Amino acid sequence: MKQNFTVRQGALDGVEAFLSVAHHRSFRRAAAEHGVTPSAISQAVRALEERVGAVLFIRTTRSVGLTEAGERFLTRAKPAFEELVAASAVARELGQRPAAGLLRLTVPPAVVPILLEPLIASFCQAFPEIEVEVAANEEMVDIAAEGFDAGIRLGQFIAADMVAVRMTPSFPLVVVGSPEYLHRRGRPERIDDLRQHACICMRRSNGSIAPWSFVSGKKPIEAVVSGPLIAHDFPTMLGAAVEDMGLAQVPEPIAAGPVRAGKLVRVLEAFAPMAPGVFLYYPSRHQVMPKLRAFIDHVKSRADAADKT
Repeated sequence: MKQNFTVRQGALDGVEAFLSVAHHRSFRRAAAEHGVTPSAISQAVRALEERVGAVLFIRTTRSVGLTEAGERFLTRAKPAFEELVAASAVARELGQRPAAGLLRLTVPPAVVPILLEPLIASFCQAFPEIEVEVAANEEMVDIAAEGFDAGIRLGQFIAADMVAVRMTPSFPLVVVGSPEYLHRRGRPERIDDLRQHACICMRRSNGSIAPWSFVSGKKPIEAVVSGPLIAHDFPTMLGAAVEDMGLAQVPEPIAAGPVRAGKLVRVLEAFAPMAPGVFLYYPSRHQVMPKLRAFIDHVKSRADAADKT
């Protein structure tokens, strides 16, 4: 004996029942198709007619036919409903496929050459069905509102409501200058010495100029600095320092290459604070799309491999 199920309420409540009755020209056959009672189908159609404000079927004891309003409703509703079903199937397939689709990431420009390029190369080889889009932007963006799957940032800039996955160990923020600049202006030995130096500044996304951060013993210190250039990203600061414009404070991994090449020299190393590192972050969701899950797992495996070396 069939239970008297009711069709779920919602904006499309009754449309599927209507289409089934219109196709079979029978409430009983429509009910059998959906595994419910004819009464449930009839109630769903009647509720739809009340919302539409028109009778859609002509009912007799022997047959079911469409009224003129029903014919017009069928003409418009059937293709729209089929498109909705198709859209649901596409979304379901994408959500259930092992890993495919477009993965959109927002990242600061500085991490692209030193961190992201090798990571993306190995990821794309491992998951050829995933297309990766990288938007290099120093500004913090609302990844959900802007349509990104995830972002990459220094840990201290990630909102508390995000899920964060570590990509690098902690590292110091270092002050660097070119050999030519230091020969010309002298090497700072104390934090206060920065008052006599040209310092390349960073403008934050909120418009303020970021102070430089230091530690003396265990005490954090912020120094307000000034100089000939205000940049909006670390690569610009680093490039200006290489060109003898002044001192710059940047994450150590960004400066490592020019320091090894002898283009820059680290100063004030005893006062360098530690940054928490670089993290992949994404909105806290109960269900993560397979393409993002694949990237998260790839990031973790690379981080684990780096820890073992």
